[in-house]
Amino acid sequence: MPIVSMFFGIIIRMYYDEHNPPHLHAEYQGHKIVLDFRGNILKGDLGSKTALRLVREWIDLHEIELSHNWESARSGQTIMPIEPLM
Repeated sequence: MPIVSMFFGIIIRMYYDEHNPPHLHAEYQGHKIVLDFRGNILKGDLGSKTALRLVREWIDLHEIELSHNWESARSGQTIMPIEPLM
């Protein structure tokens, strides 16, 4: 699964051949979560409220890029890296 971004120990990934709704996978210190592009939790837990807040902030900043990557992945094209949160 391609890594889309990494920041503050958080890894953001997207799968090819994924199901709707559009979403991403985040991992932090062994905890995993699936979020839609509005920051709603679909599955899992990051184990840290701060890490979850940072991922949601990052999603807000990059919603358009995430949507483009989702469409690229669904059509078998390359998923592009997205700037990390700084």
